[in-house]
Amino acid sequence: MTVQNLKPAEIVEELDKYIIGQDKAKRSVSIALRNRWRRQQVHEDLRDEIAPKNIILIGPTGVGKTEIARRLSKLTDSPFSKVEASKFTEVGYVGRDVESMVRDLLEITINKVKSIEQEKVKEKAALIAEERILDILLPKQETQKTWEEPNSNDEKITPVDEKNDQETSTRGKLRDMLRKGKLNDRYIDIDLQDRSMPVVEIFSNVGMEEMGINFKEMFGNIMPKGSKKRKVKVGEALSILSNEEAQNLVDMDKVVGKGIEKVEQSGIIFLDEIDKIAGKDHSHGPDVSREGVQRDLLPIVEGFNVNTKYGPVKTDHVLFIGSGAFHTAKPSDLIPELQGRFPIRVELNSLGKDEFIRILTEPKNALILQYMALLKTEGVDVVFTDDAIESISLIAEEVNNLTENIGARRLHTIMECLLEDVLFDAPDMKGEKITIDKDYVNEKLKDIKDDEDLSRYIL
Repeated sequence: MTVQNLKPAEIVEELDKYIIGQDKAKRSVSIALRNRWRRQQVHEDLRDEIAPKNIILIGPTGVGKTEIARRLSKLTDSPFSKVEASKFTEVGYVGRDVESMVRDLLEITINKVKSIEQEKVKEKAALIAEERILDILLPKQETQKTWEEPNSNDEKITPVDEKNDQETSTRGKLRDMLRKGKLNDRYIDIDLQDRSMPVVEIFSNVGMEEMGINFKEMFGNIMPKGSKKRKVKVGEALSILSNEEAQNLVDMDKVVGKGIEKVEQSGIIFLDEIDKIAGKDHSHGPDVSREGVQRDLLPIVEGFNVNTKYGPVKTDHVLFIGSGAFHTAKPSDLIPELQGRFPIRVELNSLGKDEFIRILTEPKNALILQYMALLKTEGVDVVFTDDAIESISLIAEEVNNLTENIGARRLHTIMECLLEDVLFDAPDMKGEKITIDKDYVNEKLKDIKDDEDLSRYIL
């Protein structure tokens, strides 16, 4: 599924399958995504002038901020990376520099593109691997000798003239046996390329890429490319050699070019905890580099050439989605230049009992469906009544109000606590049917819910 085929309403419809509520946020991200396609359709002179409409999602933890961005990237097959803004430090301090998030995104994208390219040459690689196996089983100097099938008392392959048709030759018969899996249990020695690299630890607050040093390539050129011998079964050897040949067949220059283009044109970077770098600097303490991080982040969001080991990557059209609870800070506490680069602000709603009921039952990956499927593997049928689901949702809402509000994540904690005994005893309960009703929920959770101290530690 590509962005070209998706209207904003269709994007929202797809997000609805996994995320309950938050319609305003879904509309905003769907418009931002569609604008990317629109940008590709405008005249080339104007295309580069159209900047992406970056978004800040505001809301407490567990309301679906990250899930919206993650599902968006899967939906459109866009390169996606999630980073915590609080992990970055201003240049000059020890810690990660902001440019590393672009490098991480490119690395993820190139690996994904490489896997797709390897899949395309899978059949060709399998044929080459097959020939390598046949060379090991039947070396050329032995083609005039008789070869006997392992574990066979009466079937023998007799020598033939090498000039005969290949499919009637010894090699042809061997190939047929190999394809039928008759040789899978025979052990052979195979030579593999040694791809291991020496481990080098460097203590520096400057990334090696900023220094223009690519140690992997440097050592790859200095160290001799060796091979190692392994004794494996033919079936396993076929799989190992197919993967090796697929890697050799892939044009890495093409992969890198495609990866850089995908990042530049459709990359999405999700900046979590952006509120943690908001606020004015203080003269001491851990906040000393907050504004510095914002200033380092600004050129990346505006559009900047980031140096990577694969070459420069432009961030002009990467979509940035910021996210934060903004309890102690406000978006207006960000430096004005950075605020201007996040023109869309969306506040997500806190979740209550009604939303929890829908989260437990409606999405394609609903929590209750997950537990039912898990226990089904043990032959145990679990059924949840409507009043049980309502009780679970009510308890989740009450605990969130009494303690820290962690949104829908509270449901995971409550479900684990509720089903702990069933999950433990399931292997010995094959064929049984268990009904989880309101009484069962109250019996398991009432004491914990009523004791605020217990709630804090257990739920």
